Amino acid sequence: MQTCSTKGAFRRAPVGSCRRRIPTVRVKAAVNVEQLKALREELFNYINSRGCNPIIVRLGWHDSGTYDKNIAEWPACGGATGSIRFKPEIDHAANKGLAIALGILAPIKKKYPDVSYADLFQMASAVAVEAAGGPKIPMRYGRKDASGPEQCAPDGRLPGAAHPFADGSVSPAEHLRRVFYRMGLEDRDIVVLSGGHTLGRARPERSGFGEHSTKYTAVGPGASTASPSGSPDRPVTPKPVGQLGSSWTVNWLEFDNSYFREIKSKRDAELLVLPTDACIFEDEAFRPYAEKYAADQEAFFADYQVSHAKLSELGVEWEEGAPVTL
Repeated sequence: MQTCSTKGAFRRAPVGSCRRRIPTVRVKAAVNVEQLKALREELFNYINSRGCNPIIVRLGWHDSGTYDKNIAEWPACGGATGSIRFKPEIDHAANKGLAIALGILAPIKKKYPDVSYADLFQMASAVAVEAAGGPKIPMRYGRKDASGPEQCAPDGRLPGAAHPFADGSVSPAEHLRRVFYRMGLEDRDIVVLSGGHTLGRARPERSGFGEHSTKYTAVGPGASTASPSGSPDRPVTPKPVGQLGSSWTVNWLEFDNSYFREIKSKRDAELLVLPTDACIFEDEAFRPYAEKYAADQEAFFADYQVSHAKLSELGVEWEEGAPVTL
């Protein structure tokens, strides 16, 4: 037997044990927080510099909005799994045009390989809202990705805009409830998330709704490249000349409560009002929320933060050590 010294103390040990070296095994962290932080910082200006906020929000929503609370198995339940990047899901009718959003985010994903697609899509959606002047969403990360096309969500889970509804609903309000209740959401979520249409346009070649061009979309939102809100910390968004489609609001790259004010007043025939928009003021249970948000932007932002975060976590299976916040 021999003695080995450890921090000045002596202990008895088997012969030869002092020479043994236990190899250091470095295990890659399941959630790379540093990459997530760097990604978020880059996305803020990357999205705004392209004026692509609306389509990026839509990508995140359409990935998570397939969730079915009645299905226990993951990823068959759908939700924020990143499966929208695969065929056939990206080719579903409700996702028409979203391949463009995948293309926009593709070079970013290459720079941050440890970030899951599901995290990327949900982070980008939340950042797009904030960068457009909206609230900062309290997001968590560490989502697992669906691994292949066989794990795509089935077609038909996303909401429609008007009759005939695929689920047989007789009214827009009934249809919205069937879709969002299936996700585990409620009336407040339905109305406040409808306010996300303050961003973007409907294009007839993609959704079958809207006009080819209007006085707002043809020349871009607002009168300059500056943020309409005047907020000094907002990145500048280029004026997107020559855009197509019909917008719900005048400044359709500015996230505010103008969607509710415009839908309520119906003041301008060149602004879009779909049946599923109009119903938030027509349905008795929806109306109090819609009235509240039309009158109070702070209340809209406060409730929107909560509902967007809920939507972003539908159907999520977390990596080991997740969820994490930044």
